[in-house]
Amino acid sequence: MTGHPYAAESFTPEEREVLAHYVTNLDGPVFALVNLPEVVMGALFARYSRSAKSLRRLFLDEFVDDLDVSGDATMDASVGLRRAEELYARVFGEYGDDSVAQLGGVHLACEQASNVLTKVLERGRLMSYLEQSTRYVPYDSRMPTGHYRYYRDPELLESPYGARFVGDMDRMFDTYAGLLEPLSEHLRRVHPPRGDISPIAYRQSIRARALDALRGLLPAGSLSNVGIYGSGQSFELLLLHLRDHPLPEARHYGALMLAELRKVIPSFLTRVDRPDRGVAWADYLSGRREEMAALVASWWPEESVADAPMRGGLPGAGNWSVDLVDFDPAGEDKVLVACCYPYVTCAERELERAVAGLSPEARAALMSAYVGERANRRHRPGRAFERTGYRFDIVSDYGAFRDLQRHRMLTVEWQPLSTELGWSIPELIVEAGLADTYLASLERSFELHALLAPHFGEAARYAIALGFFVRYSLDCSAREAMHIIELRSSPQGHPTYRRIAQEMHRLIAERAGHRAIAAAMSFVDHTSPDLGRLAAEQRAALRKLGIAQASTP
Repeated sequence: MTGHPYAAESFTPEEREVLAHYVTNLDGPVFALVNLPEVVMGALFARYSRSAKSLRRLFLDEFVDDLDVSGDATMDASVGLRRAEELYARVFGEYGDDSVAQLGGVHLACEQASNVLTKVLERGRLMSYLEQSTRYVPYDSRMPTGHYRYYRDPELLESPYGARFVGDMDRMFDTYAGLLEPLSEHLRRVHPPRGDISPIAYRQSIRARALDALRGLLPAGSLSNVGIYGSGQSFELLLLHLRDHPLPEARHYGALMLAELRKVIPSFLTRVDRPDRGVAWADYLSGRREEMAALVASWWPEESVADAPMRGGLPGAGNWSVDLVDFDPAGEDKVLVACCYPYVTCAERELERAVAGLSPEARAALMSAYVGERANRRHRPGRAFERTGYRFDIVSDYGAFRDLQRHRMLTVEWQPLSTELGWSIPELIVEAGLADTYLASLERSFELHALLAPHFGEAARYAIALGFFVRYSLDCSAREAMHIIELRSSPQGHPTYRRIAQEMHRLIAERAGHRAIAAAMSFVDHTSPDLGRLAAEQRAALRKLGIAQASTP
């Protein structure tokens, strides 16, 4: 790979002087934040997810004027670094205490990463992420380079397929941009403004609904900005996974991340490229991946060609599905035992027998006391709800997968993104009379991927539109299921993952028979609002005007 195709920004000499005190890199796509209060870095990352600006431009435009930077002119992130490294080396060398690396964290900006790469970056459990939202950031404009915002893989561009790749990807973005206003106009006709709704809230709700419906046209190569906060140990694990990843972009990006992280926490990353430590660990991981792929392909050869081009043209419309494939029939009994455990002094076996003998009324009283009156969805019961869990096998469009994959406290695995499971067209697109244009763009995506797949492997997935289906599993405790289902079923959520969350809730109650646990999820929303974001945008608009509102869940 010849280099990262990064579209560099221009800054004035004065801006570069300011930035030099707060970021570790002024020109590349990966950089760490330094010399800023934690609350500022957190707020900057939060704003980052809803802005089309780069983090450095966002900081200059919206944050730097509110900070007193006069005292930062002489700040140097490397001050005291040598002594800190010596101390760490002594502690680690004498005690082998990995926990030291858990206590130092970094805010890292990862810009212009493809949507294929962002799923790799966001895999770690013990890290925090904010990714640029396709709901708030439209992809209808071009970058300063004149290119649309998609990853331009150097090897692919230099191949005989480069011109075809650029032409088809540009046309996919052209279609997305061309449908944005007609779809917005349709929404305005169907949902005219009301006098009790702020004009700002109304416009933003229309915009969000249109962008939600159109995101399925965006290819997986679309670029995104990701803010990551993690400990030294978490970054070490991520870098090891990136080191030998089959996607060239991931390997190159891992090298960029290591270079920037070593400017801030070099001592925590000394093992990453040591032949006897990080290199051996990465070789182990890649070796297991390759051996498993070969073994499974030898047993089920028809499954080993998931990325092969389809015969006979574009597959038909796919069907989303949610299947509860594993649960514990005695899960509610075990949760009740766990609810009581901290309040008794007997062995758990004795407690199990006692709970088994309770009447239905007593069991209901126990669950009610443990869950209590929840004022909002953030009031979740304690860890007793982690005593049982559920495994779901899900098929949905890749766009919905992107949202559900980011939940940290679960185990998520996914199969290779391909075009074989079919595609979806949002009902709103059909209602607006735009289905033919939408479908034509999906067909272009399908044909481009079929052309590239035999030659570029992982990189061919850049061409697959987010409207194509992918299969994945979510494995979580009842406590995490409550969090995911209540959050993702909320009216302001994307229609696709709302349906998935609602179906997960139904399966827990009806197939698992865990009706008490399902009932405790009292903030699951099974309605179908017309403009899901409207209420949330109205509350935000009123807050900006300083109008106090009653607290809402």
